[in-house]
Amino acid sequence: MEELKFRGKKREGRHRDTWDPFNLNPIGAEKENKRKCFRLAQNLVAAVVGLAVLTSAIVSKGSLLVLSTLSSPTSMRSPKEKQFYMLMLVFCLICPNFLVFLKSLWRCAFKNFIQPNMKTMAFICGIECLVSLGTSLLVLVVMPQFDVLTNLFISGGVCIVSAILQIVYRLQGDKWKILFPICSLILTVTGYCLLGVDYYVRVSSFVDRQGTDCFVYVAIGIFSSLLISLCWWENPLQATNRMPEFLKDMDGYRDFVFVISSILRIIVIGGVYLFYHVLIEKSITWSDFNLQDVDWELLQIGLVLLFLQAFCSAACHWFGVVACKIHAVRMSFALPVCCTGPAVLLLGIILFLTQAEQLDGAKHGSITEFCESLVYLSHKNTTPVVLLEITRSICRTSLNSYYLQWPFSMLALEGVCMWSGFVTCTYYVWKIKVQRIERTSQLFVRRLYESAFIDLSLLLNTKMKVPRAKSQESQDDMQKCVIYLCATMWHETYDEMLKILTSMFRLDRYRGDPNEEHNDCFDFECHIYVDDAYMNEKETKKRLVNSYVTDLIHVVIEVYRVFTNKEADDVSIIETPYGGRLMFVMPEGNMLYIHLKDKDLIRNKKRWSQIMYMYYLLGWKGYIVKNPQKITRQNNPHRDSMISMNGEIFLLPQHDNDFKRKFISDDNTYILALDGDTDFQPKAVILLVDRMRMYLNVGAACGRIHPTGMGPMVWYQKFEYAVGHWLQKTAEHVFGSVLCSPGCFSLFRGSAIMDDNVLKKYTTTSKRASEYVQYDQGEDRWLCTLLLQQGWRVEYNAASDAYTNSPEEFKEFYNQRRRWGPSTLANTLDLLHSGKETSKRNTSISGIYIFYQMFTVGSSILGPASVTLMIAGAFQFVFKIAGTNSIIIASVPPVFYVIICFTVKSNTQITIAAIMSVLYAFLMTASLFSIIGDMVIQGTFLTPTGLFLVSMTLMYAVTAILHPEEWGNIIYGLMYFICIPSGYLLLTIYSLVNMNNVSWGTRETNKGEEEVKKNHNMLCDRNCRLCCWDMKIQVSQETENLMLRQVTGQTAEQGSPLPITSQDAMAQQAADTAEAQVELISITTKEGAEKPNKAVKLNDAASCSSDDSLKKRSLTERAFDKEDDEDDDDTMHAEPEELPIKDWVLPVKEEFLKKLTYANLKRNLQQQIRYALPNISEEDVCEELVLMLIDTLNQQLGTVGPEDILSESQMEELQHALEEHARRILKTSRMDKLQKKVAIAIKKTLTAPQVRKLEEGEQDFWNKLIDRYLTPINDSQAHKDEVTRELKSLRNKAVFLYFIINVLWVVATFFLQAIGNDVLSIKIPKYFPNGTASGEILKVEPVSLMFLLSFAILLFVQFLAMLYHRVYTLIHVVSYRSSEKDYRQKGIKDPELTEDEYCMTLENHSATGLTFTVDDL
Repeated sequence: MEELKFRGKKREGRHRDTWDPFNLNPIGAEKENKRKCFRLAQNLVAAVVGLAVLTSAIVSKGSLLVLSTLSSPTSMRSPKEKQFYMLMLVFCLICPNFLVFLKSLWRCAFKNFIQPNMKTMAFICGIECLVSLGTSLLVLVVMPQFDVLTNLFISGGVCIVSAILQIVYRLQGDKWKILFPICSLILTVTGYCLLGVDYYVRVSSFVDRQGTDCFVYVAIGIFSSLLISLCWWENPLQATNRMPEFLKDMDGYRDFVFVISSILRIIVIGGVYLFYHVLIEKSITWSDFNLQDVDWELLQIGLVLLFLQAFCSAACHWFGVVACKIHAVRMSFALPVCCTGPAVLLLGIILFLTQAEQLDGAKHGSITEFCESLVYLSHKNTTPVVLLEITRSICRTSLNSYYLQWPFSMLALEGVCMWSGFVTCTYYVWKIKVQRIERTSQLFVRRLYESAFIDLSLLLNTKMKVPRAKSQESQDDMQKCVIYLCATMWHETYDEMLKILTSMFRLDRYRGDPNEEHNDCFDFECHIYVDDAYMNEKETKKRLVNSYVTDLIHVVIEVYRVFTNKEADDVSIIETPYGGRLMFVMPEGNMLYIHLKDKDLIRNKKRWSQIMYMYYLLGWKGYIVKNPQKITRQNNPHRDSMISMNGEIFLLPQHDNDFKRKFISDDNTYILALDGDTDFQPKAVILLVDRMRMYLNVGAACGRIHPTGMGPMVWYQKFEYAVGHWLQKTAEHVFGSVLCSPGCFSLFRGSAIMDDNVLKKYTTTSKRASEYVQYDQGEDRWLCTLLLQQGWRVEYNAASDAYTNSPEEFKEFYNQRRRWGPSTLANTLDLLHSGKETSKRNTSISGIYIFYQMFTVGSSILGPASVTLMIAGAFQFVFKIAGTNSIIIASVPPVFYVIICFTVKSNTQITIAAIMSVLYAFLMTASLFSIIGDMVIQGTFLTPTGLFLVSMTLMYAVTAILHPEEWGNIIYGLMYFICIPSGYLLLTIYSLVNMNNVSWGTRETNKGEEEVKKNHNMLCDRNCRLCCWDMKIQVSQETENLMLRQVTGQTAEQGSPLPITSQDAMAQQAADTAEAQVELISITTKEGAEKPNKAVKLNDAASCSSDDSLKKRSLTERAFDKEDDEDDDDTMHAEPEELPIKDWVLPVKEEFLKKLTYANLKRNLQQQIRYALPNISEEDVCEELVLMLIDTLNQQLGTVGPEDILSESQMEELQHALEEHARRILKTSRMDKLQKKVAIAIKKTLTAPQVRKLEEGEQDFWNKLIDRYLTPINDSQAHKDEVTRELKSLRNKAVFLYFIINVLWVVATFFLQAIGNDVLSIKIPKYFPNGTASGEILKVEPVSLMFLLSFAILLFVQFLAMLYHRVYTLIHVVSYRSSEKDYRQKGIKDPELTEDEYCMTLENHSATGLTFTVDDL
């Protein structure tokens, strides 16, 4: 209700100024606020992850301590039990190495690998063997000899080498922080000394008959700890930037090295076990490993402890990585890991105090009596084994001394020293800064973790990020990037244009002023490329913009008004070699360009628009950034940059405009490819940028595309898109690389597009039939194929949502898929054909992944036959027809439709397909209910068909639940099921038979080709010829009372057209006044007849422009130079430069002149003043200025209608009055320093749209680009006939191949049916759901069963990939929400800056300390 009242109040305010106060407020224009539920969910996830880290670490450490205690020689277990528990300890050490082996082998198999040189490999394997030797000695030899408390404390010494390297290399940012590693070293050495003293006291005090051999184990323990501490040697070295090339190379072949080193580590572990326990101790009896039924308790305890230790170690490592990635390093990672040791000790003490009393038979007098009584409990079956052994191990400490118990304090002090030592050694973890999303390799040095010391392993493995030691190529800080949003339009409707413009303005609001810092470190520009933007007016033959462009202009004005409550401030109209360009400054200062393509001047269609903007943004702009000295300055600057100053536009010459780009590499330059109807939120763009920043080999990234619209066809596509993204795209992402990044919403890396054989090959003009299919029918898929073949990876981000219109009509849908189907198959086959070369070049494409794609392609090729057999099964099941007859009947409709497609026109084919689709839908519905009914009758679903149907239903249901924001799409699954014959049979036939049709198929209507523009009251419209001059004269009259006032002409020899001056351009448009006008359209000579016509309109209000619009500097620059009146006057009142304009310019300009109506001026002035004075300290004077200046405006324009455009004289008088009144107000308020800003705001309010020239260098670039790549294609009739013949030949070959393969599959099944199930079948026993056998045998055809199983396995593999992908998507979303932008009110500035500094300072964040000052300007 409050929102309704608020909107009503705003509308009432507008209604006072105009009779048209009604606004169009698009969905999503409101500001995005952080929802409380997301904040709560983020905190909840962090808490759960932190608790998981702590719990898993405690269980892992505790399980290892229990196993070492049970396998101790002093344990009260039997030798058979001891050796079994020792074997479990061995498996605990092997498990992490085995997991690393599997993961590295997986990456080598699916992601490719680089073979290292033998010297490097020998060095790394040597280190790994030493670490494995130390771990084996400590865990398998030393720890069983010590008590449980000593084992808990001794592991803290593994940080000693890391502390030494920190001291040697001085890795601390502050000098005083070197105390941390020094203290760590001192504390660790002290702990080892206390360990030796403690055991000396035990031996001398005869504690538990301790022998002198314990000193040997103490020495081995210290030595093994030193060996283990070598495990993290890379961490200090990478922080010091020592051996950068060696470490960089090692990252490339780490996977291959880990495959070898993990095997060596396992061998070392097994060797130590066998050498010590077989050769030295001789404690292994091999026959004891043959466990009997009586050993069930032993087996149960051992396996449970092994599982807990191995699983919890892996879980602790994984949750630790997750905690860092979701920006919860302190609370969910560092704190739980540091507290693991104390928590285990505390938990042990609690269990000892609470459970020791429950030991039946134990004496509870003194501690010595209690320990002696434990020996008699070992033979009681009621005694808990684990509790008894842990208690017995504690009794081996100095607590059980008859003489001195105070030495136990040394053991406690040893624990404190060891724990404090590794905490101080890893102090840097508490201060680590994590980017929004980082790779695990950027967070941790090693992929391998040490399960025996999981807490210390996690902390010591956390990568040190020392600012002093960073190299220039360091990825520790978020890299600045620039994003070019490039939308291609082709006959979009008004509502579709509204979506894309609203999305762009949302991103502008999210980014804010490009002069300000942003959490996401990006700048952006928006470019819209409109294909087929011009029409020929029938009567006058003028080349004007069509109605699509007019709608686009209206949308821009409307969206700008919604976001700012005012009209667009800075609008420029530029003629270009390809047509025209409209340039806008968005509300926050970012730029929007609309490129109008004339198909008579440049190639149209989407691929050529993409080539156009790729060459312009990557080629041309990259060139001028690298060579600014080669670009000549002009007197008529125009704005191509992304720079604004406090809302005031700062115009710079072009070679300075992209100054920020100079500090941004091509790797951090991105192009966001969009369609003209795409709707997205800023979050979607940022999530894609995160994927690019995280992996430098990612050339493209796409998001989750949601089809929008209404109707059955849209419902079908909703489920189709959902399943395609949920399962297929995630599987491609996990196992290899996504094959297609859709052009409606995809982010491309600039360096990837600029790579060899990508953009250059993308400009190839189709000449052969196969090229028309592969290149032009699916340009986005072909571009991705080129990227993959060059070694780039394409990724999918499920949290990056974008919405685009989908076909709502059956015909439009079939025509769209007619393009997509053959193009998809052609590009996939091209990739498979070059699979061997691609897998060598692309680390994401492996031989196994190529096989996976071959399997999916084979499944799609066999799709028609599979659907035909499924329909045959439906006939057999529903109508009880014999198997052979049902196959014959099911094959008739596809054959009939193939004949239809070869004989009738496309529209008729689609009509027949629609009718057949309805009939098939009825059959599929009947089949579905028949299958369900049969399962009910038989009382079981454990049949191949029933099991497959139930499992697929459950799998899709679980998948939908795991996508909570999309789970509603599962409802459309029924629609998808009954349309399977239409989508996989009829559509396949239609797309193959019509492969020779390479037209676009959608949005083919062109209401702007030759529109008739009504021109009433035309007095004269004649073409005249005088000697060598051709003249066209048009005379129009608006009323009958005025005479023709002025006729002008111009000859070709004069060279330049008439200038547009303020006297010619600003004419009063009153309701009771009209003028006759004469328009000189063209004067051409015979020699120059081919030159474009030059049009000039005189005395027309549509040409409202000032002298400044032709040659002037920026508003801000004028304000700065106002102190020098003489120089300013010379500049501002220079003679206007003559500007030739084309016919389309003035009608476009008319659309923007509504800004100068009374109603809009009033609203614009209010917003401009508030935007110019955003500071809270200026709020009072701002509101006073608004009230007084609006009052002045009302007085000056009291007689003007609300929708009338002001004349030039009225504008000049109004400007003078407003500036004078503002000066008095500011002087009275003693705020004279704001006079410049207020004057600029007033000037911007009264500025008309400007017609500009294109800079000479860019003009030359466009001419050469068009000449080289984008000249309109005018093929000869002979070439067209040849291409048509080749396309039909290609179509016939494809149809024949498809036909033969599918017929063979159907025929094979037919003969198996004819032979009979008794002769050749697989017999499967029938079971009821409760597991009991029914006694019946199910006979299934082997071919059908194998195909069913293959399809089920494929879906199951995709389902597993989806689970993996969902987890990491959740991590990414949580990390994004933790750093999401908060929208704050403007005006909060740095209190250290003065007012002038606040206005003038323009910081470039790419160059440290580089600023522009007033003097520089």
